[in-house]
Amino acid sequence: MRIVCIGGGPAGLYFALLMKLRRPEHAITVVERNRPYDTFGWGVVFSDAMMRAMKAADPISAADIGYAFNHWDDIELLFKGTRQRTTGHGFIGIGRKYLLNVLQRRCEQIGVELVFEREAASDLEYPDADLIVASDGVNSRIRERYPESFRPDIDMRPNRYIWLGVKKQFDAFTFDFRRTEHGWLQAHIYKFDRETATFIVETTEETWRAHGLDELDTDGSIAFCERVFAETLQGAKLMSNARHLRGSAWLSFNRLICGGWRHFNGRSHVVLMGDAAHTAHFAIGSGTKLALDDAIELAKQFDAVGHDAARIGDALAAYEDLRRIDVARIQNAARNAMEWFEVVGHRYADTLEPEQFFYSMLTRSQRISHENLRLRDPLWLEGFERWFAKRSGALVPAKGRPPPPMLTPYRVRGVALSNRIVVSPMAMYSAKDGLINDFHVAHLGARAMGGAGLVFAEMTCVSPDARITPGCLGLWSDEQASGWKRLADLVHSVGAAKLGVQLGHAGRKGATKVAWEGMDQPLETGAWPLFSASPLPYLLNSQTPRAMSRADMERVREDFVAAARRAAEAGVDWLELHCAHGYLLSSFLSPLTNQRDDEYGGGHEARARFPLEVFSVVRAVWPEDRPISVRLSCHDWAEGGNMPDDALIFAEMFKQAGADLVDCSSGQVTNTQRPIYGRLFQTPFADKIRNEGDVATIAVGAISEADHVNSIISAGRADLCAIARPHLADPAWTLHEAARIGAPIVPWPRQYASARAQYEANIARIGAAS
Repeated sequence: MRIVCIGGGPAGLYFALLMKLRRPEHAITVVERNRPYDTFGWGVVFSDAMMRAMKAADPISAADIGYAFNHWDDIELLFKGTRQRTTGHGFIGIGRKYLLNVLQRRCEQIGVELVFEREAASDLEYPDADLIVASDGVNSRIRERYPESFRPDIDMRPNRYIWLGVKKQFDAFTFDFRRTEHGWLQAHIYKFDRETATFIVETTEETWRAHGLDELDTDGSIAFCERVFAETLQGAKLMSNARHLRGSAWLSFNRLICGGWRHFNGRSHVVLMGDAAHTAHFAIGSGTKLALDDAIELAKQFDAVGHDAARIGDALAAYEDLRRIDVARIQNAARNAMEWFEVVGHRYADTLEPEQFFYSMLTRSQRISHENLRLRDPLWLEGFERWFAKRSGALVPAKGRPPPPMLTPYRVRGVALSNRIVVSPMAMYSAKDGLINDFHVAHLGARAMGGAGLVFAEMTCVSPDARITPGCLGLWSDEQASGWKRLADLVHSVGAAKLGVQLGHAGRKGATKVAWEGMDQPLETGAWPLFSASPLPYLLNSQTPRAMSRADMERVREDFVAAARRAAEAGVDWLELHCAHGYLLSSFLSPLTNQRDDEYGGGHEARARFPLEVFSVVRAVWPEDRPISVRLSCHDWAEGGNMPDDALIFAEMFKQAGADLVDCSSGQVTNTQRPIYGRLFQTPFADKIRNEGDVATIAVGAISEADHVNSIISAGRADLCAIARPHLADPAWTLHEAARIGAPIVPWPRQYASARAQYEANIARIGAAS
C-alpha cells in the first residue's frame, strides 16, 4: 500500500513505524510542517499500561523511550497555606521533543520517508495514496474538507492556559493553587527529564482578563506567573518554547468529538487519528496515550483483515468501532476533570477545607473512587476518613479504622441521622383510597431495619385529585393519618432510622394508570379533572388540564398545610416538598410547562412564586425542630427548559424561605426529554447547588455502591445520598454494603444479629477466592 501520514505528531509517526515494521514493502511517507527534529511543547504523561503496549508493538523504540522516562508515585497539593501529599498513583513523564525525536529516528531507520517543512493543505495533493492518515491535530485541514463525513463537534472551553517549562526538579505531580485579587490560578507541574518540569498555568477567562493577561506578550505572561507562583518556583525561571505563536501564548482548550472518522475521496481512503479525531483535556494527561493507541489499533486491524488496498475500508470500519468506545470513556473522564478545573475557584477553592479540597481534586475525573484511593494509599485515606468522621461529630476510636463517610452522622435542626443513606421515595401504587396498608408497613419497615439513616415513603398526595394514580398514598384524612402514625411508630421501634414524608400534587400528570398497566397512560374510567400551571397535556393522549385559578391555588395551599399538620402529629421526622418531575409545583418552575402571562409566569421569581407560597405555609406549620427538603428537577433535558443554573437560582430561593436541603433530581418534566444517563449522572447538580449556592443537598440517580456514596460525601458533592432501586432489590442495602467494604461495626437489628457473622464470613471467603 501507499500510505501518507499528514502530521508528524505521535499518531502519524507511530502508525507509520508500526505499518512499516509489519510490511516493509509498504511505501509510507510522513509529512510534517515543522523542521527536522524540531517540535514544541514540554513533557507528556504516560501510564504503565501504555508503556507495556508500546513494548509489545515495537520493543526497540519502546526501549529508547523508556530510557528517558521519569517515574513518580506521589501527588502533592499546595493550597491555602497547606502542603498535602498522597502516594501510589504511578505516573511516567517524558519530554515531548524527546519522544518525537525517538520516533523520527526509528522511522528513518526502517525506511519511512519523512518530509519536513511541508504544509499539506489537502489530501488531494497525494492522488497516488491508497490511505491518507489525517494526524494533523485539532485544527486539521483535512478534517475541515469533509465536514459531512467527519461531523466534527468542537467546543471551545472557557478557561485559559499557558504551557511553560522550568529547570527545577519536582518529586511529585504537583498542583499549586493561588488566590489573587481577581480570582484563582492553578499550576499543573510534573517532571519529564532529570532537570526540567512542565509548568502549565490555568485560570478562568474572567481572571485572565482582569489581570490584563490578554494584553501581555509571552515575556509579560511569564513574569506574571513567576510572581504568582514565586513560593513554589524558589527563584527558578519559567520558559516558553512556543515563540512561534502569534500574540498571546495563552490558549483555550478545544474539546473535539467527531461523528465519523473515515472518508473515501474518490481515490484514497482518509482516516482521522489523534487530535484530529478527538481531544482529551490535559487535566488527566491522556492526549498522547489516545494518539498512540489509535496507531496501535489501526495497525492491528490491518493485521486482522490483511495488508491490502482492497481491505482498507474494512480495517478503517473496525478501527473506528473499537476505538470509539475507549475514546469515549477517556473523554468522559477528561471532561469531568476539565470541568472541575473550570469551576474550581468559586465552587471548591473558596468553599472547601484543604483536606476535602484535596479529596475532591483526586477524584475529579470520577475514574478514581474511594476504595481505589484505599488501594493506592491506605494510610492517607484512613487519615482523611478520621478527619471527616471527627468533623461530622462521629465517635472515632483512637486506634482502628474510623467509620467511612457514608456511615458518619448528619444533623439537621433537631433531627440526627445515624448515617448519610436515604431510602429514596419510590412509588408503589399499592394503596386504596390513599391508605397505608400491610404492604406499606412491611415494605418500609424492612428498609427501616436495613440500616439507612432516613426512610421516605413514596410521594404522598395532599388531596384525592392530587394523586398520580388510584394507587397512590394520601394524607388528606384523619384515617390516613392514623396509618402514618402506625408506620412512624414501627420505624422508630425497630432501629435508628428516621421517617420522611414527601408531599406532592400530581398536577397534569394525574389520573393515570398504575405503572404496570401503562406508565403515564390516562385512566379509561374513574379519572378526575386536572389542573396545572398552563393547559398543556403531558402526552398527546393525556387529559388536558385547566390553568390554575387563584382559588385553585388557595385550596391547594391549604391542602398542603393540612397534610403537613397530619404528618407532624403522626410523628414523621422529615418532610420533603415535591417540586420536581413535572408534577404540579414543578409545572410552575419550568418554562416548558409554565406559559402564564400573569404574576405566576415569566422569569424565575414569577415562576417560583406559587411553589414558594406553598413552601412558606408548610414551613410555618411544620415543627421548627424538624427539617424540610425540596426535591427539584435540576435539568429538564429538553431545549428551552430549565438547566442547572436555573436550578441553582430556585435552590437559593427555597433556602432563603427556610428549606434545609435540596434533593437534586432531574427530568420527567416533558415527554420530549433526552436525558444523558450514566453512573452518578445527577450528582453534578447536587455538587453545583451545594458548593456554588451554599445549599445542603441530597444526591440521587444511579448511585448503587458504598464506593459511590463514600466518594460523593467525601468530596463534598452532596450531604446525603438517596438510593432507590438498590433498596428495592435489597432492603438491607446499607448493612450489606457496610459489610462488603469491611466497615467498622454497624448495628444490625438484634433479631437478625446471628446472621451477621456468617454474612461477613461469606464476603471474606469470596474476596479471598478472587
